[in-house]
Amino acid sequence: MTRECSLLLPRVCAALADPRQPGSDDTCLEKLLDWFRDLTQFDPTVNLLQDNPCLMEFIAAVLALPEPSASILSFTLRLAGILAASENRFQHLQQEKLLVRLFGRDGPLNSAVWEDASVRSGWVEGVHSMMHHQPALHFLCNGGGIDVIFTLQGDPSLFVASAASQLLVHMLTLSVESETTKPLSTKDCDWPACAQMIIKRIEDSLQSSSASHIEQSLKLLTSLFGSCRATWTEVLWLGIAKQIESFLTEETVQAQHMLANLLLNMAWSPVFCDTEGSFWALVTSALEHLTPVQAGPLAVGILRLYKCPQDVRIQALTVLLQPMDCILRAASQPLEYAGLLDESVSDPVTVENLLSSKSSCASLLCQTLAHLEELLSLIRLPVDLPYTSLLRFLMTILQFCNGFLSPASPLGSTISRILINCFRVQRSALDVLAALSERKGCDTLIGSLFDVLLAYLESPNTSPTVLKKTFQATSKWLVRLQELSCSNSQWQQTEKILQDVFLVLQKRLCSPCWEVRDSSLEFLTVLIKCLRDQDEFRQSLLSSEVPRLTENLLEDPESYVRASAVTAVGHLAFITYFAPESPVIGNQYNKENTVAKLQEILSTDPEGFPRRAVISIFTKWLRQGCTGQLEDTEKFVSRVIQTVEHDLDWEVRLGGLELVEVFCSQTICQLGLPKCPYAPVSSAVTSSIHQNESLQIFCRAKLFSFLFQSLCDCDKPVGQRACDILLGLRGNFYPISTLKDSQGTEDSPAGHGIAWLQRTLRQGSLAQNFPTDGGNGVDFQDPESMMLALGTIDLEELHDELNKSSDHVEKSPQSLLQDILATVGTIEENEADCY
Repeated sequence: MTRECSLLLPRVCAALADPRQPGSDDTCLEKLLDWFRDLTQFDPTVNLLQDNPCLMEFIAAVLALPEPSASILSFTLRLAGILAASENRFQHLQQEKLLVRLFGRDGPLNSAVWEDASVRSGWVEGVHSMMHHQPALHFLCNGGGIDVIFTLQGDPSLFVASAASQLLVHMLTLSVESETTKPLSTKDCDWPACAQMIIKRIEDSLQSSSASHIEQSLKLLTSLFGSCRATWTEVLWLGIAKQIESFLTEETVQAQHMLANLLLNMAWSPVFCDTEGSFWALVTSALEHLTPVQAGPLAVGILRLYKCPQDVRIQALTVLLQPMDCILRAASQPLEYAGLLDESVSDPVTVENLLSSKSSCASLLCQTLAHLEELLSLIRLPVDLPYTSLLRFLMTILQFCNGFLSPASPLGSTISRILINCFRVQRSALDVLAALSERKGCDTLIGSLFDVLLAYLESPNTSPTVLKKTFQATSKWLVRLQELSCSNSQWQQTEKILQDVFLVLQKRLCSPCWEVRDSSLEFLTVLIKCLRDQDEFRQSLLSSEVPRLTENLLEDPESYVRASAVTAVGHLAFITYFAPESPVIGNQYNKENTVAKLQEILSTDPEGFPRRAVISIFTKWLRQGCTGQLEDTEKFVSRVIQTVEHDLDWEVRLGGLELVEVFCSQTICQLGLPKCPYAPVSSAVTSSIHQNESLQIFCRAKLFSFLFQSLCDCDKPVGQRACDILLGLRGNFYPISTLKDSQGTEDSPAGHGIAWLQRTLRQGSLAQNFPTDGGNGVDFQDPESMMLALGTIDLEELHDELNKSSDHVEKSPQSLLQDILATVGTIEENEADCY
């Protein structure tokens, strides 16, 4: 602790303990606690308390208050816990009887202020902070603290209840791991005293008739097995396994919904996953007895395990696929569908009843679909899914939802009526469908799949959110279709599907709903990114009205749509203008016309989104070498940065800097400066010529005025990016050994200007009226001046300054203590009547 802080701390403690003072800001109190955590983390000695007696005086003063405020009492409890985290400071606080008065029976536990949840939370957090050594453990166990914590597990505040459960886990682990002299075994189990008290309470709760007590103990065990992988957890489990197993079959105890998470956490533990005995038998029993909704999370969790008995994995897969099997049966004609599953784990009638009920059908299907998507997202699946049946199931669900399927079975008719226009199920099914596109084995149904997708794209009843999901799934499957057509020469089918897709897209681009127009443009952009190299795709796209309609949307009244149109037109240009043999007639005129339109949007659009999209597209064009020869590119970049440097949107200015960075890198590489990794090795004379040439190009393009002005930008990311670019340029133009001393350059006229520039840049965003027109002797278009600026201005200092957090001064402990004093004020100030 610094001397300044040690002088301020007594005043802060006195102010916080004074009931006449207004309460300090909770954020300041949290920061103050963080500071004490930092102070005590690596110093277990009592020095902090001895050097700052005001801390113990503060705790005593708060305890002496007849009615302390809840926030100050909570803060005091948490502070005491932090201070007592080391054994030495714990003993020091104990000698003054402070801990027993805070955490014992005669403390806040029996006062009216205990009714406030923040006090109970502070008590639990304080206890948790001090639980790092045996004296603290014994202090709490001997003082009746265990009973308090078990009671707090049922606290009306969920935050307090959860914290209490976590505290019990921590105490049990600490007791076993710090107080046992030999490893515990199933045959010789001698629990330490504190652990024994906790385990006894767990066992009593599990055997009680109270549903809430059972639920609390199951949560505690779930947390314990999830965080602790020690072998002694198996000893604990063997003592309660029979009781847990009984919950699966006893209808009087409604604890089944808690068991899936408990068993999953155990399955991930090496203590249990390697055993062949009773644990996996209990998992099997749970899969049989839990309802399909309860068993689903357990099943998918097991399927993600790599260490699991094969029979359990098959059973889990069967549970997961039961709703899918039921849907396929319900949608088929009698005797038409033999069934996906040879046998069911639970009664198929249970699943049928859930799917026949309006209240449970959608929920069960969404849960099943979410679990399937979770499995499909894994890079390596521990289990083989029946992909063809899964695709048929998804198509059936989607047809049920839009009313395009009329099943013959009564069950199918019931499900179809429930699911009609069910957006939740549609969205979930389309998500799984998109994920399934990356798996092989669904090729035979691809034609039928596009019939379903096109029906959704065409239907006026498809909601905008569902349409967006349909577009996403369609784009994924079009990529898959293209891969298939390349391998099996199904060109005609691909061509027909593409034509149908673009026909629908034309209609959607003219939709009165802006969300639909926006999603359509995003879909087009994705397709171009993925398929622009495919001849069939380019031909189908360019023979449709889509390019013209897309360009029309650059003038859409909705800014989101204009931004998406800019992005789509920018990508479309890779096909229409920038392809080696572009099929568009009047190519050069159309290209210049499009560039002019985008530049107009960049300079005049009132909304930020379209302008950001334009600068992003221009950078993409530049990066891919689509802006012509170096001379044309120089003019293009110059026009763009002169527009963006005055833009009010900082993201547009940042985009302009990215454009500059790409241009600099490409120019240096093209001219062959030795710093460029792609340039050939050249002589010193050639290098100097190329260096001068590139510097002249950057000056003519007015890059330096933009870069130096950006260093003083009021938005820090802009300044940081500009500084990085200037450091890169200096590295190309100046070897480290040739950097100039700014002191020796001030005699020349240019030197005076550079010295002024250095002083201005040090002001950062506070610099006023930054001149870019040669004022103050700085000519940003003069190569010699800019070379001098790069060599003399301390860019490292600016870089360090720009990368400091905006509150680096305010974050200091001294500033924090001053803020608290300013917040609470002084007694005299508070007693003065401002009226």
